[in-house]
Amino acid sequence: MRKAVAISVWTLCVCVADLVTGQETLTVVGWGGAAAKAQSEGYHKSFTEETGIQIRFEDYNGGLAQIRAQVDVGAVHWDVVDVESASLHVGCDEGIFEDLSDLELPPAPDGTSAKEDFFEGMITDCGIGAFVWATVLVYNSDRFEGDEPSKIEDLFDLDKFPGRRGLRRYPIGNLELALVSDGVPIHQVYEVLSTEEGLQRAFRKLDTIKDHVVWWEAGAQAPQLLADGEVVMTTAWNGRIFNAQIVEKQPFVIIWDSHLRDYDAFAIVAGSPNLENARKFVAHATSTRGMVGFANHIPYAPLRHSGFPLIGKHAATGVDMRPHMPTALENSKNFLWSNVEWWSEREDDLTERFNAWLAR
Repeated sequence: MRKAVAISVWTLCVCVADLVTGQETLTVVGWGGAAAKAQSEGYHKSFTEETGIQIRFEDYNGGLAQIRAQVDVGAVHWDVVDVESASLHVGCDEGIFEDLSDLELPPAPDGTSAKEDFFEGMITDCGIGAFVWATVLVYNSDRFEGDEPSKIEDLFDLDKFPGRRGLRRYPIGNLELALVSDGVPIHQVYEVLSTEEGLQRAFRKLDTIKDHVVWWEAGAQAPQLLADGEVVMTTAWNGRIFNAQIVEKQPFVIIWDSHLRDYDAFAIVAGSPNLENARKFVAHATSTRGMVGFANHIPYAPLRHSGFPLIGKHAATGVDMRPHMPTALENSKNFLWSNVEWWSEREDDLTERFNAWLAR
């Protein structure tokens, strides 16, 4: 009850503020940090310029708990949410996202229809694919003398590379990389994880470094842990590391070997008070122009075929962005796509199991 009252008061305050300013606003929720800045430059500003609708941005750390809470109590104040692929599928099944099956999406610059231009499976009933990102292993080169890490197995090699590790406090990514490091071929990871023996094997592998792990939740924490010397290596989102490398000049090195590739999508919270404007925003942000504008600020790759060739240089530094994309040819020699269907069936149960393992 207390949660319902709090959400209702928040919504009332927002509505009053909008009445006072006389401006239409849209609440867009994402991951904050460098990604939020890139989204602002990539398509928030252009959307406002074209429509007059102001964007109110809020940060979150993923998952569906906050969305469920708003929908359950009937006090929705988020409109558009940037969600990970597994959360999109789970949320769609639960009915907490609006139906977008009839959303008209802009064609590619050459006139190719959106249906043909988008990568397969990126247009769904509840969300539209926004960008490709990767979970990579990263280390601070200043922390090593002599041999440096070069492969995902080095994350678990405390004898050769002593020091604390950083890992995301979430099962997705950790279970897969644990099995790969334990010798499971990439193409067999989800087959093995589908068995109880495989899950136990993944947790046993994580047990070998558990006492040496610093757990992070927000994307900005991983590069900060490296910069502060709290860890010698960490898993991280590639875009956050690019920002630290190129903009902040940190001596970080990305290991693309065995990286986990995934995508984010834009979904609209069921009961959004600004549904039509939210639909306009999703169409705008997932246009080729929007995806490329975003990719010119952070190396998260477009999900349209027309996008990659149009990626240019980093807006602030002039660095060519294409070699830094997860989908660049040189970064695609050995990687694993996150299995959306697999996780959509197991995310809640394995998150509970992962948290119980952490607490032991």
